[in-house]
Order: sequence, then structure tokens, then C-alpha cells
Amino acid sequence: MQIDIFNGDADGICALVQLRLAQPAQSRLVTGVKRDIQLLKDLIVQKNDSVTVLDISLKKNHIALDRILRQGATVFYVDHHESGDIPQHPNLKTIINTAANTCTSLLVDQYLGGKYRAWAVTAAFGDNLIDSAEQAAQSLSLSDYQLQQLKNLGIYINYNGYGNCISDLHFAPDALYRELVPYSSPFDFIVDNQIIYEQLLTGYKDDMSHARNIKPEYQTATVSVYILPDAFWARRISGVFGNQLANESPTRAHAVLSYNSQGGYQVSVRAPIANKVGADELCSSFATGGGRKGAAGVNHLPLAELPIFIAAFAKKYT
Repeated sequence: MQIDIFNGDADGICALVQLRLAQPAQSRLVTGVKRDIQLLKDLIVQKNDSVTVLDISLKKNHIALDRILRQGATVFYVDHHESGDIPQHPNLKTIINTAANTCTSLLVDQYLGGKYRAWAVTAAFGDNLIDSAEQAAQSLSLSDYQLQQLKNLGIYINYNGYGNCISDLHFAPDALYRELVPYSSPFDFIVDNQIIYEQLLTGYKDDMSHARNIKPEYQTATVSVYILPDAFWARRISGVFGNQLANESPTRAHAVLSYNSQGGYQVSVRAPIANKVGADELCSSFATGGGRKGAAGVNHLPLAELPIFIAAFAKKYT
């Protein structure tokens, strides 16, 4: 059996779209909201199953990966988050690059020789890797309008992945993937699926309009911290709001906190665009944290630990 495991954001979805356009397969899909990153933990495999893992930290799934390999499955693992020690096993193939200027879809694009590059560009925009997206798009000879279309689509797909649970989202990530994968070009998807596209666009704009009214809880010349209210729109917008803040103030680090179902905060951190380092280290210092150099998060920060987080955040970027 083919099992495809992927993050529910734009990068994970678009990475799998590229792979399955190039290598069609009937597969079992395993995904979740963007913050659901330990997707291998409960995976049951049989000997000779083929498992593809996209855009989730190997470090966070190391124990489960070892078990899956012992059970006789073959694994193809592509990611750009913290990896830790990569297991050496004949049934494991990895493409891991934690550089701040790449993402999983760009790594898949390289692996496939640029065959479906427009999807990789879409994902890179969704991951707020604007320079990398524009650089990758140069070979496509797109107009400014077409480039903006890919940027918008990437942002909207990424926005859809945020939330505490699937019911917070406009579309379940596996359902959205199934809508995208028939199209070798994102432009064809936009034309043929105006209802889905417009729902994502409208949801994004409505939610962002709420976020625009939020004032920082804490702010200095180098960092700012925003706390969003306990509402569906706030859980959906946390990541893309952080990206927007980072783009507007590229020399400042940003943290956006929203309330989670455990009675604490979910934290999205964006390193300064001008110096995309340290977000993974900061967030990994908290029990449920992780991510990449330029963007990371903490799934559950107890309310009482907010001053501790702010102090560590300010120290990291001062």
C-alpha cells in the first residue's frame, strides 16, 4: 500500500500534488491541521508498504519512523524542519534541507526537475518565502498578474491549514488536496474551481480584517507580541497574520498567540525577514515547540508561562 503523509499547509499539500502528478498512485492520505506534526505516531504499516512523508519534522517523528522501518516499510522523507539525527537504513530515502530560504515543495521541485514548478512557487509564497518563490518563478516567464495569482493561492491554501482542529478550517487538508491534484497547473485550478477559490479568498480577507484591529500586547524595536481573542477566525489567521506582520516590519521578530483547546496559547513565531534565524531554537526550548529557522511555533504554552515566553523571545532577538 502507498501511504502519503503530509502537513496540512500549502507546502505539504503542494509538495504532494507535485509528486502525485509525476508519480500517480492510489494512496491512503494521512494529514491534519498545520500544527498536527506528529503524524507518524499512530501510523500502522505492513511489511512492504511504501510511505511518503512531506513537510513534517523528522526530529518530532524519529521514534515512530524507527518503528515503521523496523516493520518493513520503505520511506521517502522530504522536509525542511529540524531533523535531528537522520536514521541510516536501507529502506529510508531522505531529502532534508533546513536552510531558511527553502521549503519542502521547492525540494520536491528540484527532485522532479522542475516539472510542476508553478505548484512549488505557490507553496513557497504560502510559506512566506517571497524571494525564493520569485527566483523559482523566473524560469516560468510569468506576468506580474500571474505571479500575483500564485502568491494569493499559496497564501489562501496556507491560511486554510491553521486551526486547533479540522472543524476550524474551511476545507479539510486531504479534501483540498484532492481538489488540487487533478491540475498540472495552479492557473487551471483557479479557473475551474472559482467557488473553492472564492471561499478561501473571502475567508482570508474577513479574518484578516478582524486581526487588523488587534494591538500588540508587548512591543520593542526588535520584537512584538500579539494576543488574539478566543475565536474561530483568530485560530485560522494566526500564521498568515504573523507572515503579514513580518513582511511589514522586516527587521522585527513577531509572535502571534491564539487560545487553544487545552486552555493555553498556541504560538506562531516569525523571525525578522532581514535575519531569518532562531525561531526553531526559541520554540524548541518549550515542551511542544518546533519549526524552522525563519518560522516556528509552540502548540501549547500554559497561560502562566506567557511572561517566560516573552522574556525568552525578547532576549533571543535583542
